[in-house]
Amino acid sequence: MKRFILLLATNGGLGYFPRAPGTIGTLAGIPVYALLSRLSTPLYLLTWLALLALACWTATHAGRIFGVIDDRRIVIDELVGYLVAVVFVPFSWTAAIAGFFLFRFFDIAKIWPASWFDRRMKNGVGVVLDDVAAGIYAAFVLHLLLYFRNLS
Repeated sequence: MKRFILLLATNGGLGYFPRAPGTIGTLAGIPVYALLSRLSTPLYLLTWLALLALACWTATHAGRIFGVIDDRRIVIDELVGYLVAVVFVPFSWTAAIAGFFLFRFFDIAKIWPASWFDRRMKNGVGVVLDDVAAGIYAAFVLHLLLYFRNLS
């Protein structure tokens, strides 16, 4: 079970990348986004909610295994946050890449409430929710960019 938890928490091992594991772990979101974007909105949201629950559970247990609640090798939270960033956006490479960079910016910036989750919720749920908050900011900006791009 320990191996399974670590496999999930590290997005198939991407979290073990020696430099910028969060950025590398976010890359796992692009093919998942490509697959999920084909689903109906309710099914996308239901799948995302299942991934959210799995991420919270996995992050909690992986943090215990690693001995650090928000160990840098835990990157399943980046996957869940990235999928928020691209929600309701049909797949395109432009959207995937823009969503990637916007999510990484907001994940690093930790604008409130992400900073609150990061500092105050010292458990797997907090590890995941700071990325969900970053994903919400990224989604807002991505939708604005795509809206104004279509006006020109």
